[in-house]
Amino acid sequence: MDSKMPVIDGIGKLMITEKPKELPEREKWSKKIDFLLSVIGFAVDLGNVWRFPYICYKNGGGAFLIPYVIMLIFGGLPLFYMELALGQFQRCGCLTVWKRICPALKGIGLAIVVIATYVSWYYNTIIAWAVFYFFSAMASDVPWKSCNNSWNSIDKCVVYEGRGAVQNTNDTKTATEEFFEYQVLGLNYADALEDVGGVNWILALCLFGVFIIVYFAMWRGVKSSGKAVWITATMPYAVLIILLVRGCMLSGSWKGIMYYLTPDWNKLLETRIWIAAAAQIFFSLGPGFGVLLALSSYNKLDNNCYRDALLTSTINCITSFLAGFVVFSVLGHMSHMSGKTVDNVARDDVGLIFIVYPEALSSLELSPFWAILFFFMLITLGLDTTFGGLEAITTGILDEWPHLRKHRKLFVLGLMCYCVLGSLPTITYGGIYVVQLLDVFGAPISIIFVVFLESVAVSWIYGVERFSNDIQSMLGFRPGIFWRICWTTISPLFLFTLFIMSLAQPMPPQYGTYDFPTWSYTLGWFIVSSSLLCIPGYAIYLFFVTPGSMAERLRSMVVPTEVPNHSDDVVIPVQL
Repeated sequence: MDSKMPVIDGIGKLMITEKPKELPEREKWSKKIDFLLSVIGFAVDLGNVWRFPYICYKNGGGAFLIPYVIMLIFGGLPLFYMELALGQFQRCGCLTVWKRICPALKGIGLAIVVIATYVSWYYNTIIAWAVFYFFSAMASDVPWKSCNNSWNSIDKCVVYEGRGAVQNTNDTKTATEEFFEYQVLGLNYADALEDVGGVNWILALCLFGVFIIVYFAMWRGVKSSGKAVWITATMPYAVLIILLVRGCMLSGSWKGIMYYLTPDWNKLLETRIWIAAAAQIFFSLGPGFGVLLALSSYNKLDNNCYRDALLTSTINCITSFLAGFVVFSVLGHMSHMSGKTVDNVARDDVGLIFIVYPEALSSLELSPFWAILFFFMLITLGLDTTFGGLEAITTGILDEWPHLRKHRKLFVLGLMCYCVLGSLPTITYGGIYVVQLLDVFGAPISIIFVVFLESVAVSWIYGVERFSNDIQSMLGFRPGIFWRICWTTISPLFLFTLFIMSLAQPMPPQYGTYDFPTWSYTLGWFIVSSSLLCIPGYAIYLFFVTPGSMAERLRSMVVPTEVPNHSDDVVIPVQL
């Protein structure tokens, strides 16, 4: 194809654009299934098995499912579809896309990068914990089953009463708790958040291993990560089904399942359950993180992103629901064995997965086998989400500075090193406190506001009719009235209300009985504001660097400066 080609701009003026030969071509998915598995792998993550069950448990079991489904229908799913369609049509990442929507809001892309950075700092540490458990289970028996280990306290360690020991009290810890807190985390070497101690080098090795896998899955772009997800996105389903069958065979499992399915209607009057449901939907489905934008930007123009959105979001929520059955069947068994009620049998923080489930696994025959299977599932769930999260950063930056594409391998290596350095506080002996702080303030609050602004920008500034025309040019049909109403009214209203509620009644970080110091809340709100301030900050910067009168500046800040050309990856500048 000739490097020079005539095009017609938005005002009917003939222009000649030349494709820069020195810039490498953008990649494309080798197969449609690679894209679907990558989206499913990103959406179906540790949040489904690690975060969803303990958030559900913390917010009344079955009661949580009602706001969760409502948030899915009117918030998560419409925005999931919107971001897939936006990325596929505009064919660029979270930074460059705003030149084609509203240049003044490019700060949204910067905020997404900051949020993705915070998530990468602690999310991969959770995978590293699973790696630690995975290798620890490769023994004749799981090491957290007894109190006869070097890390156990002499007079305070007890074996879970379901296996015949005395009841756990405030002065004692179960063998499973001591394994997680003393052997995995090293909490006995840290006093509190203000004194996290040194780096836990065993965890550091696990974390380095995680990033090495991520690097080699990402270094060649979607062609390599698209192949990696064939394993990481499919393996968890086989493991979940096996564990569900085994869990339902446990005595008393029905008690946990009934608690999971029976709503406590009074819980629906609590504000926090709605905030938690919204945060879980957006944290799990992933609109606003830039990942869906990045992954769909490598699609063919005529790919049916509408069907993809329905399919992948449904699979994601079914997976969360399935994981809930797996976890609550075990909680029912523990309730049956201990004599406690289901809502009191376990803790409602990260320990629900890393303490409660290993405890249950240790009571099964062939416990090392079940433990290896379970933690391998957690590792694969975490890895493909990490692929997506870091690909959002990579795509956003490489699209903004295309000359870096030919140095992708070096760029991804630098990104891995940056993430490892940022993760160091989370792999200290008191790193669990840092993880919980980042989990509360790193993404859930700010991502709600980011998605709110994104929906307003696309629906009201770019225009829902214009966006619908873009979708029609790709798919051959316009979005239905339900989607257009959600994009323009329902979703933004939900998101803004939830953002205000989350500011008024924030969910405090929690780990066991530890009380986070007052200054940590100040640090937490600094983390929240550090991403959100990118939005007004960039708008102010753009105002001052844009030439012209005030009216001309404001106009140029909201009018797209370029449009995509889908025939040859040519960016067409718009003449104002």
